[in-house]
Amino acid sequence: MTLRYRSSRGLAPEVDFGDALLGGLAPDGGLYLPAAWPALSEAAPEHYAELAAMVMQPFVEGVIDANDFAAMVADAYRTFDAPDVCPVVELDEHHHLMELFHGPTLAFKDVALQLVGRLFEHELGRRDERVTIVGATSGDTGSAAMDAVRGSERVDIVILFPAGRTSEVQRRQMTTLTESNVHAVAVDGTFDDCQDLVKAMFADEPFRERCRLSAVNSINWARVMAQIVYYVWGAQQLRCRGEAITYCVPTGNFGNVFAGHVAHRMGLPVDRFIVASNTNDILTRLIATGEMVADEVVPTLSPSMDIQISSNLERLLVELLDHNGPATAELMQTFRATGRAALTPEQHQQLSAEFAGVRLDDAETLAVMADVHHRHGMFIDPHTAVAVGAAERLRRPGERILTLATAHPAKFPDAVEQATGVRPELPSHMAGIFERPERLEHVPNELAAVEDYVDAVRRA
Repeated sequence: MTLRYRSSRGLAPEVDFGDALLGGLAPDGGLYLPAAWPALSEAAPEHYAELAAMVMQPFVEGVIDANDFAAMVADAYRTFDAPDVCPVVELDEHHHLMELFHGPTLAFKDVALQLVGRLFEHELGRRDERVTIVGATSGDTGSAAMDAVRGSERVDIVILFPAGRTSEVQRRQMTTLTESNVHAVAVDGTFDDCQDLVKAMFADEPFRERCRLSAVNSINWARVMAQIVYYVWGAQQLRCRGEAITYCVPTGNFGNVFAGHVAHRMGLPVDRFIVASNTNDILTRLIATGEMVADEVVPTLSPSMDIQISSNLERLLVELLDHNGPATAELMQTFRATGRAALTPEQHQQLSAEFAGVRLDDAETLAVMADVHHRHGMFIDPHTAVAVGAAERLRRPGERILTLATAHPAKFPDAVEQATGVRPELPSHMAGIFERPERLEHVPNELAAVEDYVDAVRRA
């Protein structure tokens, strides 16, 4: 049976997985969601790729052959340098880290994007089509997406990032790629500005059709789909697949933690989700008060979380609004227009029953990094440190917490050195990245300028 996908705003036709994959954003500006949540199988394959194929198969049923899909999944995770793909390590008896950074670009985005790149190749080849991917990155999505499709004959990709607001390693992972189909673009402003430009390109219907626009950041359902797996994997590694545990997730665009929510909806026992934020704490405040209020984006040591407008939150909001698409669209439009929007008391109660929120500033983040290094001899990156600190602050007696470690510490060597006095080394496959020439464009924060650039570099 083929699972259908509908827009969070309810004004676009339902589509199958292939159309949701290539379309990215729905024509009405909403985000695609499955029309129903499939149930998790009780089977527990011991290899990550086998578990991944099993968990995700219902989402692609009727569009991709099961054997073809399993082969793509296995091929994607052969690019990881850890046999377990996402290994779990102990901090203490009741607090573990799941390392999601063993892929080619050293961030959790690889877990999804190595597969998504292969899904694009498969579906475009089947249709004999090509697309132009446009995306925004606060640091890690860009390099992971570019790595996943570099050299593709059917995909051109343009990634916008906020100039001066990524780590040097993050920037160079994008700008030192040599393949002609990948393009890194610095934009004056914040990640939210870059994300707004991407959404505006999708809303420009003639431009969208002419360039065959597609997306691979977390507005694309396939990204969320692939991230569901490691929540199930983590519970399985802790030998508590049938017991409720707490997941703590460093959160910016809400896609990562929303994938956990989906796993919960599919039947994975979950006590609660701790949403860990840096100074850009709109999600913490939403969970505490039931009101979204956007502030200025503040640059921090954890730049991938320097976000005030979390796109994937819309996928949760439509559930809180009883799948009322027009009401969801109205809520988002109000937020965009005024910078604030509120849930009803009942909706807020539903949200806070599943999610807790904590904010750490840079000083607290550095203190956590130093403490983990002192007590465990372990380096962690600033995003993971925000989550470890949040988990420690909110943990209840006897509560089992699995914290998601989202990036390799060597991606943020300045912060790690500031916290610990030691500069972490990059893995051998990234040796020489600081000596390689960079290739990037600097484009004004203007829709027309960005569209002209995309038009100029894409292959017909």
